[in-house]
Order: sequence, then structure tokens, then C-alpha cells
Amino acid sequence: MSKTPPGIRADYRRFLPITTRWTDNDVFGHVNNATYYSFFDTAITHFLVQHSILKWHGADHLLMVAESSCRYHSEIAFPDRITAGLRVARLGTSSIRHEIGVFRENAEMAAAEGYFVHVCVDAATRQPTPIPDRWRRILEAAMTDEITREG
Repeated sequence: MSKTPPGIRADYRRFLPITTRWTDNDVFGHVNNATYYSFFDTAITHFLVQHSILKWHGADHLLMVAESSCRYHSEIAFPDRITAGLRVARLGTSSIRHEIGVFRENAEMAAAEGYFVHVCVDAATRQPTPIPDRWRRILEAAMTDEITREG
């Protein structure tokens, strides 16, 4: 478990409920560490699809994960209900740092926190490229709560 104090719900801008599954538990009786990355990816992907940033086919630009990390503060286990809190923490020329908190049931303190850094790439060349203006407007709005906390 991390010695860094856990973040709280108020640190995050939008939330997505996620159901734990029996298969998420490991031999130690808690959610396996690798599963948290799936929670992170689900929360980020939900946001990107909801705002038409991520498209499955025919996109000119893609987002590739360049870096990720997770700090574990306390255990969760099936059948816990969790909520993933999400915020856009940094927006560069071609990169986005998403930060995620995983909250057990109605807990105020995060059970785990992490981040994903996405790099925007040209779909054809796979080379980094500036974030498209439409995406940037959405992501900037997400950073300032111009997009609702549920959005």
C-alpha cells in the first residue's frame, strides 16, 4: 500500500460506476493489481467515447498510451461497488494526462489512484501530432468543469 495519502472524491471532476466481478479477485481475496488498469482504461474510454474523441473506425487521429501508473491505498474485493473518478490533469501539445481515483462503495478516500498519459498520433503514420482543436476544446472544458461533473 502507498504511503502517499489517498485523494478524496472532491479531487475528481466526473465519475463512472463500475461493477467488480468475481473474476477480478485474486488468490489473496482482493481485486488483482492488474485489474485497476482496466478500471482506469474503462473510465477514460467512457469519457472519450461520450465526447466523440475516440472513434472505432475511420479516425484521422488516435490516442496511444505512453505511460501509466497506479498507487494502491486500500483493498477492494468482489462484490464491492466502485466508482472511478476522472480528471484531465495536464494538456500538452500532443499529450493528455488523465488521473483516476478508484473509490470503494461510498468512501470519500480513494482505494487506488493512478494516471494514463495519452499521446495523440496521426492514424496513418503513428507519429505524434498536435491534439485536434475540437478535442482540445472538450479537454480544456473538462479541466475547468465546463463539462458537467457527470459528463
